[in-house]
Amino acid sequence: MTSKLILINIVRWFILLFIQIILLRNLSFYGLATPFPYVLFLLLLPFGIPNLLLYLIAFGTGLTLDAFYDTLGVHASACVALAFVRIQFISISVNRDNFDETEPTLGNMGFRWFSFYSLLCIFSHHLVLFLLEAFKLKEIGYTLMRCLLSAILTWLVILLIEFIFYKRKLR
Repeated sequence: MTSKLILINIVRWFILLFIQIILLRNLSFYGLATPFPYVLFLLLLPFGIPNLLLYLIAFGTGLTLDAFYDTLGVHASACVALAFVRIQFISISVNRDNFDETEPTLGNMGFRWFSFYSLLCIFSHHLVLFLLEAFKLKEIGYTLMRCLLSAILTWLVILLIEFIFYKRKLR
C-alpha cells in the first residue's frame, strides 16, 4: 500500500466515524431502521491488505464505536464478522494476484459485483449486531426485521455515497 492510499483510508475512517457518531447516532426510523454507513470504511479497504491487519482494523473500528455507543463489544464483534465475510467473498470472487485495481469500489468493480458484495457484508454485520444487541430469541422476528430494514437503509446510504464519489474505470 502506498502512503497516499493509507492517508486516504485514515481520512475516510475519521469522516465516516464522525458522521456515524455525531450525525447518525440517534437517527432511527420508527425504531426499525438505523443506518450504519461507517461499514463503508471496512468495505473499501484495499484488496491487498493482510487478513490479520484487516481483523485488527475492524476490531479497532468497532471498539471505537462501542466507546461512543456504550455497547460492550457489540460493534467490535459485528465488524470482525464483516471482515470475515469480506475475506471469504473476495477470495471466492476475485483473483487478487492478477487484479489491477487496489480497492473494491463501485467504479472499479461495477454495480452488480459491488451491490452483492456490500449487501452480503452489510447483512452479516447487521445480523451479528442486532442479535448480540437483543441477546434473546424471544423477539427474533422483531430483531430480524430491524436487521433487514437497517441493512437495506445502510446499503442505500452507502450506494448514495459511492455514487457521489463515483469514478468510472477507464478501459
